[in-house]
Amino acid sequence: MIRKFVCGAGALGASMFAASAAWAQEAAAAAPAAPTPDMGNNAWMMTSTLLVLMMIVPGLALFYGGLVRSKNMLSVMTQVGAVAALTMLIWVMWGYTEAFGDGGNAVIAGFGKAFLKGVTPASTAPTFTSGVVISEYVWVCFQMTFAAITVALVLGSVVERMKFSAVMVFAIVWLTIVYFPLAHMVWASNGYFFSKGALDFAGGTVVHINSGVSALVACLMLGKRQGYPKEPMPPHSLTMTSIGTGLLWVGWFGFNAGSALEANGSAALAMMNTFVATASAGIFWMLIERVMGHKGSALGFCSGIVAGLVAVTPAAGNAGPFGAIVLGAVASIVCYFAVSKLKPALGYDDALDTFGIHGVGGMIGAVGTGVVYSAALGGPAGDSWMGMGSQVLVQLETVGSTIVLAAVGTAIAITVAKVLTGLRVSPEVEVEGLDLGEHGERAYSH
Repeated sequence: MIRKFVCGAGALGASMFAASAAWAQEAAAAAPAAPTPDMGNNAWMMTSTLLVLMMIVPGLALFYGGLVRSKNMLSVMTQVGAVAALTMLIWVMWGYTEAFGDGGNAVIAGFGKAFLKGVTPASTAPTFTSGVVISEYVWVCFQMTFAAITVALVLGSVVERMKFSAVMVFAIVWLTIVYFPLAHMVWASNGYFFSKGALDFAGGTVVHINSGVSALVACLMLGKRQGYPKEPMPPHSLTMTSIGTGLLWVGWFGFNAGSALEANGSAALAMMNTFVATASAGIFWMLIERVMGHKGSALGFCSGIVAGLVAVTPAAGNAGPFGAIVLGAVASIVCYFAVSKLKPALGYDDALDTFGIHGVGGMIGAVGTGVVYSAALGGPAGDSWMGMGSQVLVQLETVGSTIVLAAVGTAIAITVAKVLTGLRVSPEVEVEGLDLGEHGERAYSH
């Protein structure tokens, strides 16, 4: 009897185990598998990230360095490189979680990912396609380079007279209270402007309007360079600036096409637009120089190239090629007058025209994106003319809010830097040059 009971219990247990195993297999088959990153998308995003790094060093460093006087060449390159490196460290400590961490609200994300807590080689970040992901470390690195170049761009307005220590303090405060919240509001899925439907494919507001307006406020608070505008202060090496321009244009394909987050048709459209809008802007800047009675200049061509890149940034994946061509041409013409007429009329010393090109060009691009997005103009919108007005209004609200945030935040950051460092170099150092006065080196041996 006992034997029969044991055998019966064993048979019952075996059947229950078999049923449980079968149920587990069915449940596993029914549950959707977690998406895994496509190696091609990961490879494209890694490449794009390195292209954006190339925009900073050596691209922006050479572009800005060539535009200043020779006695300040190294100081500019050092400021650009050092502030980018500082940004990378801040980004992994609290920048990433503040901009793209889990939860939070419409203005900032949560701080649960401080010091990259929970980010592993296995964790992923979503793209714009449902069910498609990239490795989270790749997403962290890609966005890190955006933050680094944005704060470096601001420096163009304050070169040749701002202390290196002040630059570093300014960067810490400005990134924390301006850049990280704005990146969240525009690009995070629960961000304020993202939820309203604002279009900013690769950073027209987050990067260019933000840096341009911040540059204007910073140079106004810092004051003019000694001798400006009475003494001539021409670029010391347009060769360096031209090399930097080329590196910026090449790197910008990572900036714009990379913002598709996948190696797909959207990235291809952004690549095409980054070619043609930029080409249009470079040509139109030289044309407007001729119309205004000047020779078409190398500096003008370089300025037009950057103006076109700036303007097409928010529209890169949101416009057809011919809409991008028009946008580049319009931005180039408007930026020309902002640099050649508006700045002298108002008398501010934006040394390298960060506001005139990035600020103004970014505004043209951001508002213009609402227009060229229309299917009637070759854009990817689902409608023809309907909806253009409402989209432009959303773009205008985003632009206006970005201006306010950048202006107020920059005023705070500059004030903190002034209290802690004194902000500006001594008159003697400014005359001698910041290369020697701040770093004890010379760019050239003569």
